[in-house]
Amino acid sequence: MRELAITLDPGRKEPLYEQIYSYIKQEIQKGELRAGERLPSGRALSVSLEVSRSTVDLAYGQLVSEGYLEAVPCKGYFVCRIEGLYSLNPGKEPKKADGGSEGRSWDYDLTPNGIDLDSFPYDVWRKLTRNVLLEDSRELFQLGDPKGDYQLRETISHYLHQARGVVCRPEQVVLGAGNDYLLMLLSAILGTKPHVAMESPTYKHAYRVFEQLGFSLTTVPMDAGGMSVGYLRASEADIAYVMPSHQYPLGIVMPIKRRLELLKWASEKEGRYLIEDDYDSEFRYKGKPVPALQGTDQNGRVIYIGTFSKSIAPAIRISYLVLPEPLLEKCEKALGCFSSTVSRIDQMVLNHFIQEGYFERHLNRMRRIYGRKHDILLGELKKLSGVCRITGENAGVHLLVEFSGGMSEEEIIRRASAQKVRVYPLSEYTIDASRVPAEGQEKDGHKESWKQRTRSAVLLGYATLSEQELLEAARRLLSAWGGADR
Repeated sequence: MRELAITLDPGRKEPLYEQIYSYIKQEIQKGELRAGERLPSGRALSVSLEVSRSTVDLAYGQLVSEGYLEAVPCKGYFVCRIEGLYSLNPGKEPKKADGGSEGRSWDYDLTPNGIDLDSFPYDVWRKLTRNVLLEDSRELFQLGDPKGDYQLRETISHYLHQARGVVCRPEQVVLGAGNDYLLMLLSAILGTKPHVAMESPTYKHAYRVFEQLGFSLTTVPMDAGGMSVGYLRASEADIAYVMPSHQYPLGIVMPIKRRLELLKWASEKEGRYLIEDDYDSEFRYKGKPVPALQGTDQNGRVIYIGTFSKSIAPAIRISYLVLPEPLLEKCEKALGCFSSTVSRIDQMVLNHFIQEGYFERHLNRMRRIYGRKHDILLGELKKLSGVCRITGENAGVHLLVEFSGGMSEEEIIRRASAQKVRVYPLSEYTIDASRVPAEGQEKDGHKESWKQRTRSAVLLGYATLSEQELLEAARRLLSAWGGADR
């Protein structure tokens, strides 16, 4: 395990967690911290630096969300492998690409995975934590129910019903430290490894988790409504992993017709399920939030999974499964081998945060903040209407920008990099591009066209930058891409 020689300066304007985050990120970019290296635990580093555990957790959480670190359940934090995609080491001569050179550092990083940590309700969280600890309850330091504390599961079930239309009892809710753990638990519940179908492009981290768990995997192409049910049937999969409220990374909102088609597919054979990942459903800036697919399910075929990582902070590490009734007995048996992975203190703090109305106020505030950032980026990019098309808007914290005129994805990224703006290629989210039908090919009456998108589209996230930074980054992209059609 690598020791970190971090020197913190409380007098700097930059918060302590950002100083920790910046140091580790730079060490990874410079190659001083290599792929696979294990970092000190959050507790060990907080003791070493004489800072609070939450400060370290916020830094680690941001690094995980940006893909620099990977949190492995029960093992710790490890440096991710990032070499070969982009040069991240400033000051060294970059490799040549397309007759030019790419810079190895960025002034503005439009990551689609981050959140606005500057807006985290530190004072409220600190107050609630202090209040919980003042209760002096020894039970809080016991492991507790493997499913999670009943009070929080009851609170979450009420919240999901009111906000997402999810129909469930507290007994159906299972808490865990991140989606990775919950997918591992789900593997134990389902028993024999099922055949899982995933959209392409998709959330690649979930794909890798399924792969590590030994699941048989198939990628299914998408059309304008989401996962193609025709191709899903042909795949002979047992489980379909979908994101109907806001597909990542394309931003598609699945229409009701496609949702009913998927539910019909799941009900046609015993043992078929839909995993509904509702990762960022709270952030919608036009119209009402789209109800969850689970609320339409009449046959107990939807496994609903959500997280507070996007809505509050990655370091909170509280995610939840809502299991259909037919899987509850299997869940009880599987949980005999598991203990709760979430601190009971954190569970109690989150319970108060939701019950006392802080969560609702925080979400409303974040919707306003993200909504303004969304409008700034979208407003500037619309000036490139002859060059590119923006999709996936009005929800989430990123936009998808598709280019016309034959400019390659590599050229798009190279031009942005020359302006020291980092953008993210859509191709990185495509698992098996060879399976995606060519432009115009149809299946069940639906045109398939994602193959072209993987060659000439990028993702632009807007959560982590300030409004002024976002405006400057957008103007640099206008300069970079403004001549794309000439």
